[in-house]
Amino acid sequence: MVNMIPIRVLLADDHTILRQGLRRLLESHSDITVVGDADNGRDAVESAVRLRPDVVIMDMAMPGLNGIEATRQLTRDVPGIRILALSAYSDEEYVMAVCQAGAAGYLVKHSAATELISAIREAMKGNAYFSPGIAKYFTRHAATGLRSTRSGLARGKDLTPREREVLQLIAEGRGNKQIAAALAISVKTVEKHRQSVMDKLDIHDIAGLTRYALGRKIIENEHDSVSP
Repeated sequence: MVNMIPIRVLLADDHTILRQGLRRLLESHSDITVVGDADNGRDAVESAVRLRPDVVIMDMAMPGLNGIEATRQLTRDVPGIRILALSAYSDEEYVMAVCQAGAAGYLVKHSAATELISAIREAMKGNAYFSPGIAKYFTRHAATGLRSTRSGLARGKDLTPREREVLQLIAEGRGNKQIAAALAISVKTVEKHRQSVMDKLDIHDIAGLTRYALGRKIIENEHDSVSP
């Protein structure tokens, strides 16, 4: 029998207990090895660039940098990487935005454990994998050219990648100095991005930006969070 090289997996989720549970599940299979983990989107990107895993299991609702933005950055910067999205959400516009960011699959959290092994193996073969309810959605809309359509969520009112990062940090309650430190840019640059975000969205107060971010699932409402 041929000795197969294990599939190298990186886990990214801000729930420690969930990460630990997923690690135990994955490491019980001889063809999969967990090479690292991350508890926020920014660390997930940095770890993936450094470790070059085959597959990243990416929670979509993470602090600092959400899973959609992290997925978008990794599919741009790490050729060949396969990202499987984990999310509590299954609404169509959100799924579409995640897939347009470059995810190779989408798993709804409540059923992820039973499907994850199959999803990883399929991703490694270059195939897409979706939870059954999500797969039905794609089948239903296959004839409509869904993947080529830009949703409002995916487009984000044409904010730039940096503006989307700044928007998330503002909505999380970070001040300009904190945002500057997190993104390694100057406070003046943060102020410029903040003003641009407000102008593009026509929202000129932090409460309004926070509501927008919650509505677009850029940040997670604590009432929607999934217990690990």
